[in-house]
Amino acid sequence: MALLEEPIKEARRLKNFIGGEWVESKGEIKDVVNPATCQTIAKVPVSTKDEIDAAVEAAKEAFPDWRATPPVARARCLFRLKELLEEHFEELSRIQTQEHGKTIDESRGETRRGIENVEVACGIPTLMMGYNAEDIASGIDEYVIRQPLGVFGIIGPFNFPFMIPLWSAPYAVATGNCVIIKPSSEVPLSQARLAELVDEAGFPPGVWNVVHGGRTVVNGMLDHPDIQGIAFVGSTPTARDVIYKRCGETGKRVIAQGGAANFIVIMPDANVRATIPALMTSFFGNTGQRCLSGQTLIVVGEDDGFYNNFMDAVVDTTSRIIIGNGLDESVQMGPLRDKEKREKIIGYIESGIQEGAKLRLDGRANIKIRGDYPDTCFLGPTILENVTPDMRIVREEIFGPTMGVMRVKNLDEAIEICNENPYHNADAIFTSDGKSAREFQYSVISGNVGINIGIVAPMAFFPFSGMAGSFYGILHTQGQEAVRFFTESKVVIQRWL
Repeated sequence: MALLEEPIKEARRLKNFIGGEWVESKGEIKDVVNPATCQTIAKVPVSTKDEIDAAVEAAKEAFPDWRATPPVARARCLFRLKELLEEHFEELSRIQTQEHGKTIDESRGETRRGIENVEVACGIPTLMMGYNAEDIASGIDEYVIRQPLGVFGIIGPFNFPFMIPLWSAPYAVATGNCVIIKPSSEVPLSQARLAELVDEAGFPPGVWNVVHGGRTVVNGMLDHPDIQGIAFVGSTPTARDVIYKRCGETGKRVIAQGGAANFIVIMPDANVRATIPALMTSFFGNTGQRCLSGQTLIVVGEDDGFYNNFMDAVVDTTSRIIIGNGLDESVQMGPLRDKEKREKIIGYIESGIQEGAKLRLDGRANIKIRGDYPDTCFLGPTILENVTPDMRIVREEIFGPTMGVMRVKNLDEAIEICNENPYHNADAIFTSDGKSAREFQYSVISGNVGINIGIVAPMAFFPFSGMAGSFYGILHTQGQEAVRFFTESKVVIQRWL
C-alpha cells in the first residue's frame, strides 16, 4: 500500500474568519470525521446569528475601499492567491480526501478546477469592461459601466469542499464585492485552509470571510438586508423551496444550483473501448457523489447481441474497481461521506429491486476494502438492469455509486425519457454518428450536454449551467456569467453643452 501522507494529523477546533481575524465561535461544536478511518479530524462550530451578523458588518465596512481599489490591484491579490494555491496544491488535495473520502486523484482534479477559477478571475480588468456608443442622438453619447453591489453569501455543499465556493468567490471579489462563505459543516477544513491562504495573499480584512454553521447561518444570510445575493449549490428542495424562494421575497440576486439524475445514452455505433472507462468515472467517480454523475444508462437499439456484450464488459470492469482509503494511490473509489448517506443509497437500491429492477451487481454484499478500515461508510458499485422511467431510482437523485440500465428502441425515445425527468443538469450521448449527436444536443433539455464525454464539467471560462429542476436563477457560476451576476450595469447618457 502506498504511503498515506495525512496533512491533518490531529483534530483542531476551527474558528470563523471574520474581518481578517480568526474568531472563536460561541456556538455548539460538532465533530468532523474522516469517512475512511472514522477518526475525528476537526471540531467545527455551529455559529450563531450574532456571528453571521458580525461577518456581514465586517464585509460591509470593507466594501467601499475594496470597491474603490483599481481592478488591476484586486487582480494582483488573486495572482498571489493563485501562486499560494499552486504551492500548496498537494496539501489542499489531501485535505479534501481526508474530510470527504474521495480518491487523491479526484481531489487533485478538484484542486485544479478551483485554481482555474481564480486564474480566470485574474483577468477581471478585461472581463469587467462595459461598452459604449457615440452619437445615439445629436451630441449625445451612451455607455455602460459594470459596478459591484456589496456583500454576497456563498453556501457550499459537501461533495466538492474546495472547488465549488471558488466557482463564485474569485469573481465576486475580483469585481469589487466582499464575500461570506459558509462551508458544509461536514467538510469545513478545505475552506478554513483556503482562508488562511487568502489572508497570506494580502486581501484586506473583511473582503473574504468564512463562517461555519448550519441553518442559522443560512437564514442569517437570507434575512440580512445588507446581503445583496446568494450563490448556492445543494439539493433541489433546498435550492427551490428555501434559497430561491427566500431570495425572491427579500429581493436578493440568486444562483441556486440543485440536484441531478443524469442520463447517459449509448448508441449502437458507440466506440465501446473508449466508452466504458468514461462510464466508470461518470457513474462511480467521487463515489457517485457528484451532480454531474451518470445515474441512468440508456442503451439504444434492439440488438440483443450488442446489449449483452456491452453490459458484460460494463459489469466486468465495474466489478474490478478497487475500493479503499482515497489517500492510497491504487484506490479507485473511496467511501461515501457518512453512514447515513450509505444507508440512504442502500434504501434506493432496495426500492429499485422492489419496483422490478434486476440486480446485476450488488455493491452491498462482500465489499472488498483495500486496507484495514471499518466498512461503516463504504459501499461497492451497484448495477440494476430493467429499470423504467417511473422508478424512484430514475426520477430521484441517488447521489451514490449506482447505475440503473434501461433499453429503448431509438434515440427519440431516449431523448423523451431524458426530457420528462424532473432534473436537467447534465446528460450525455456516446455515438460515432454526427447526426445523432446533433439531434441529442439540439433536443435534450439539459444545462450541460456531453458528446462522448462522461463527466460534462465546464471549464472555468464557461458557465456551469443547469436547467429546470436542477437550477433556479438566470445567470450561472463561473466565467463571464459570474462577472455579470456580481455586478450591475449602470447606464450613463451624457451631453455636454
